[in-house]
Amino acid sequence: MAYEIAVVGTAFDASHIEKIRAAALAQNCTVSFYPDADAAIPHLGSTQILFAPTNSQSPELVKNAPGLKWFASYFAGVDPLMVPGILPENVLLTNGSGAYGITIAEHMIMVSLMLMRRMPEYQQFVENREFRSDLMIGSLYDANVVICGTGDIGSQFAKRLRAFCPSRIIGLNRTGKIAEGFDEVLPMSRLDEVLPQADLVAMTLPGTPFTDNLISADRIASMKKTAFLINVGRGNCIDQDALIHALNSGDLAGAALDVFRTEPIPENDPAWNTPNLLVTPHCSGKMTMQYTRDTLVDSFCENLNRFCSGQPMFHVVNPALGY
Repeated sequence: MAYEIAVVGTAFDASHIEKIRAAALAQNCTVSFYPDADAAIPHLGSTQILFAPTNSQSPELVKNAPGLKWFASYFAGVDPLMVPGILPENVLLTNGSGAYGITIAEHMIMVSLMLMRRMPEYQQFVENREFRSDLMIGSLYDANVVICGTGDIGSQFAKRLRAFCPSRIIGLNRTGKIAEGFDEVLPMSRLDEVLPQADLVAMTLPGTPFTDNLISADRIASMKKTAFLINVGRGNCIDQDALIHALNSGDLAGAALDVFRTEPIPENDPAWNTPNLLVTPHCSGKMTMQYTRDTLVDSFCENLNRFCSGQPMFHVVNPALGY
C-alpha cells in the first residue's frame, strides 16, 4: 500500500531529504516537506505518516491528520502526545531513541568535569579579574556514580566514564534489567540505598508520572554534601526548589541542569543565579550534531521499509510507560 508522508521541520539537509525521498519512492509512497507545523497543517488531510518533532504543536498535527497511521517523532521525548485523548489508539508512535546518546553523553562528561573541577567558581574569579588557583577539586577517578536511566543515553555516558576509572557505576531502571556499561543495575525501588554513597548522580529519565519528583527534597538531603547532580532527562524528575535550596545552603556541592520544570526558564527564576548550578538551555540533545541527524533519518527510512512490509518496527513507544 502506498502512503502519503509529511516531514515537518528544517533540521535535515539536502542529503537527508534525498535519502527520505529515495526510501519513500522505493515503497511507492509520496512525501512532502514542510518547514514547520503551521505550514504543514493545511495539507495533512490525506497524510498517513508524520515524521515530525514532538512539541506543543504536535497535537494540532495529529488533529489535522484524520488518516494518520504512524507518528514518527524524531525527538526521544514524546510527552506532548502522552496526554489521554491526543493520539488515537490505532496510531503507531515511534521516537528518536538511539540517536541522542552520543551527543548527550558528551555533554554529561563536560558538565561533570566542570562541576568537579569547580569551573563555575573559577569563571567567577576570571570575571572579577582574580588570578586564583587554590580551590580543592573532585575527580571522576575513584568516584561512585549513580545513573538513573540505563537506556541509550545512560549507557553511552557509562561507557565514556570508564576512561576516567570511576570506583563503581551503578545504573537504575524500572525493573533492574541488565544493561551494558554498568558494574551493577538495580531496580529504581532501591534508589534510596545508593544515593547516600554517590559522588555523582546523573538523571537521564523520561518525563512520566512515575519519574515525577523522583529526586525529592528528602532524597537530596540524603546525598553527600560533596556530591553532584546532573539532569539531562526531563525537568519534572527533580524537586527544583529543593535542589536550589540545597545549593544555596551548601548541602550539595553542585548541579548541572539542562532541563527544567518550566521552559524557557522565567526571567526571575532563581535557577539563573544559584551558586554552583550550571544552567544550559536544553541543548544537550538537540539536532545540532551530524551523527544525530544522520541516525534519525536512517532509522526513519528503515522503519518505513518495515512499516510498509508489515515487519516489527524499532523504537515503538509503549503508551502505558510513555517511552
